[in-house]
Amino acid sequence: MNYQQTIDYLYSQLPLFTRVGPSAYKANLDNTIELCKRLDDPQHKFKSVHVGGTNGKGSTSHMLAAILQMAGYKTGLYTSPHLKDFRERIRINGRMISEQEVIDFVAVHKADFEEIRPSFFEMTVGLAFDIFAREEVDIAIIEVGLGGRLDSTNIITPLLSVITNIGWDHMNILGNTLQLIAAEKAGIIKQHVPVIVSEYQPEVAGIFLEKAEEESSDISFASEAWKVYPIVKSNSGLLQGKIERMQDPIFYSNFSLDLTGTYQLKNLKGVLAATLNLRKQGFIISDDNIREALANVTLLTGLHGRWEVLSQHPLTICDTGHNPEGINEVLQNIKAVKFENLHFVLGVVNDKDISKMLGMLPKNAIYYFCKPDIPRGLEAENLKQNAETFGLAGEVYPSVKAAFLAAQANAGENDLVFVGGSTFVVAEVV
Repeated sequence: MNYQQTIDYLYSQLPLFTRVGPSAYKANLDNTIELCKRLDDPQHKFKSVHVGGTNGKGSTSHMLAAILQMAGYKTGLYTSPHLKDFRERIRINGRMISEQEVIDFVAVHKADFEEIRPSFFEMTVGLAFDIFAREEVDIAIIEVGLGGRLDSTNIITPLLSVITNIGWDHMNILGNTLQLIAAEKAGIIKQHVPVIVSEYQPEVAGIFLEKAEEESSDISFASEAWKVYPIVKSNSGLLQGKIERMQDPIFYSNFSLDLTGTYQLKNLKGVLAATLNLRKQGFIISDDNIREALANVTLLTGLHGRWEVLSQHPLTICDTGHNPEGINEVLQNIKAVKFENLHFVLGVVNDKDISKMLGMLPKNAIYYFCKPDIPRGLEAENLKQNAETFGLAGEVYPSVKAAFLAAQANAGENDLVFVGGSTFVVAEVV
């Protein structure tokens, strides 16, 4: 099989959560353990950092990877989902793995897949771990896919666990309270492995503290240890400001970040705390490494879709925020932009409660309703009907591309076009 045939085989033979939803989710680690056993347990052959949470785990993973790369370490990065190319999920020093590596892995292990029947995600985890082990990476940043306790990535024993925050997402699988969701996310905390929680949230902090005590793991809350001073956008488009570590003041003057959504400042505290922890564990990372990496995260790692400016006339921005907390951060950034009219290209998936999100969206925007091109996508007409009950008005379009082009065509010179609601909508415009 060539590369496209290989990818088609994986999509058709292995259930993929992003395409079919909860039916692809396996509530145990059995398949992953068995697959990795047949791969000679590669998860034990490289050092790692495990990154979980509801929002920000992808950005956090990319920032950490950028810092380690800049410090000279051969760095693996595993994230999900991908936007354009399956290979985005598995990178070494920012480079996607080759098509041939995917072809060869599937060819060699096809019989194992057909016997074990792993999900698409379980297979991908096996591929990532196998490649990181064979390539002898110095360290790999591993992003949790969904939840934590039963996520396929949770067979590693990392040097450090990072949990960004807890929010409302995947409640049909993880639980319908923040406490239940937090308990699942806390499942990545391992015995004697330090854990950093980026945001202190009073309603769930006790769950992390209890789990850390149970596992005899040191725990810290980055938001309680770091202060972020007022940030301004420079002429270069970077976010600039100053960070202070409260216990032992360390200032990163002239601090710059190329991920320009202001919500990244919450993630940044966790990233800095994690970096200092890795220093304590023997990694040689200078302040200059940190500064340079954070100013060049997208260049170093290939990250897209986080408050990303697609064009200037009209100003067109996309963001992958898709749950209430993520949408709230997006709306705060939209408020900070000067514009006359807001054109909002909106699409969602069909297995989430979107009522909270729709209730938050501005009623004075012009909406362009569309369906992301995946089986899980909610039909645009259904989305429009739901949106109308919240006072949101707009038209239905046959595709994300049609909605996007219509929004850009209708927008005036001083208007703002925003594209979001789902990672899969953003994937069709970046």
